[in-house]
Amino acid sequence: MYALYTVRRTQIYLDEKQCDRLAAAAAEAGTTMSSLIRDAIDRYLDADASGSRLGSMRAALAEAAGCAPHLPSGEEYVDAIRPDYRERERELWKRGG
Repeated sequence: MYALYTVRRTQIYLDEKQCDRLAAAAAEAGTTMSSLIRDAIDRYLDADASGSRLGSMRAALAEAAGCAPHLPSGEEYVDAIRPDYRERERELWKRGG
């Protein structure tokens, strides 16, 4: 029986060596190149659980988010260090650029 699922067609560019290696891996595994690519993408996106560098970075960012509520927002910070910025921005818009 066929497994029914929806896929969206996309296009990627591989160099000749990548294409040859991917084709060989697909033949060895008895599957398609597309299937290997989808599996690789899933592993990459699910890397948070495996302790990868990407997963570690995402975990660190999530942990640090909101840890310094006493700091101003980015916009407030920029306004404080460049008080004339808003006026300069208005002047530039008036001049058309």
